[in-house]
Amino acid sequence: MAVLVAKNLHKRYILGKHQVEALAGIDFVVEEGEFVAIMGPSGSGKSTLMHLIGGLDKPSDGEITLAGHPLSLLKDKQSTLLRRRNVGFVFQFFNLLPTLTAEENITLPMLIDGKNISKYQVRLDALLELIGLTERRRHKPEQLSGGEQQRVALARALITQPAIVLADEPTGNLDTKTGTTIMELLRKSCDELIQTIVVVTHDPRAASYADRIVFLRDGSIVDDIRFEKNIPQAQRLRAIIDEMEKLES
Repeated sequence: MAVLVAKNLHKRYILGKHQVEALAGIDFVVEEGEFVAIMGPSGSGKSTLMHLIGGLDKPSDGEITLAGHPLSLLKDKQSTLLRRRNVGFVFQFFNLLPTLTAEENITLPMLIDGKNISKYQVRLDALLELIGLTERRRHKPEQLSGGEQQRVALARALITQPAIVLADEPTGNLDTKTGTTIMELLRKSCDELIQTIVVVTHDPRAASYADRIVFLRDGSIVDDIRFEKNIPQAQRLRAIIDEMEKLES
């Protein structure tokens, strides 16, 4: 079942007297339970595509259907509710509220949505165990390392059991070891929670955790590689690097 469908997606910007086409007719489908990485050189349209499919911006032309809802038919309030309930976001910068504890930051989306947080205690406990922060659940962000803060941000994205998690450069502000931990957690959430995940990254090591790599250049998809589940990560990494070298040549 398709969680996300983008058809003939265009995005144009006006810069001075010139029109810039950031996306030039993208067709893109993500199935339930897929782990997809979007890659491409700087200016290829990666972040623009992420913002559009997450409902944070609107396309110039084309249609996006998210969790069965055509975004163009939704009013602003409906679009906000759809994002809140169906999309989990993980950003390069953790965006945690400094006055809240780890568990309070994780359950913030439920609080904003008017949910009774006590009913989600079992899921909260399971997510804290998944990210390895059960013992630090009452620590505030300033008491956590960068990697721990990103793990809290990931759990916050997962708490609502969203239709899709969108991660924009989730390892970009982390050292290599900590970034590996975050990607392993994303991989685990896909495998164990059957969570649909789309990651935008420039890092081939991060992308190698995905089962499918979509390559962009000049606002268009130029390749779409799929790996079988049993393909070793090292083999995926080599294929990704080879493809990136082709794009840059």
